[in-house]
Amino acid sequence: MRSPQAREAILPLLAETFREHGYEGASLSVIARRTGLGKGSLYHFFPGGKEEMAAAVLTEIEAWFEARMFRPLREDPDPAAALRAMLAQTDAYFRSGRRICLVGAFALSTTRDAFARRIDAYFAAWRDAVAAALARAGVARGPSLDLAEETVTAIQGALVTASALQDPGLFGRTLARLAARLEAAIAAA
Repeated sequence: MRSPQAREAILPLLAETFREHGYEGASLSVIARRTGLGKGSLYHFFPGGKEEMAAAVLTEIEAWFEARMFRPLREDPDPAAALRAMLAQTDAYFRSGRRICLVGAFALSTTRDAFARRIDAYFAAWRDAVAAALARAGVARGPSLDLAEETVTAIQGALVTASALQDPGLFGRTLARLAARLEAAIAAA
């Protein structure tokens, strides 16, 4: 019988392997080396192979974002505080621009087709949660959707640009500008 705890313990190692090597580059040999498990053990935990591993990692990411960011953005009684917390959580999660967005990386690779629905849902949920917080703070629906889209786009773009330029500080500067824009929109509402 598979131990759910042991399987869960492997997920962070799988996520980092996919971040470092991409889905295509994360061969079972690379995954086995990174996790310290043999191929037989990997198939024991993930009978569906690498695709099941990636799906399990995506499930973990989705759950983290829903609990830590999306739900508070939709439900926190203080939407401005929820937006500030979202930016702080974003900074922490992506290690101040030193960690790529695995969902974004999957979106840009041939892996996208296998996980298209989940990738689309992740980005739409983030955009919609930011828009919901802005709307609850009094920003009109159209502008809240536009600013939410710009926010998620800026975060993702900053992750790519910070990595490309090897300047993780760029990510923090982008988040600071986003904080100012979000606060200004709320103040003007």
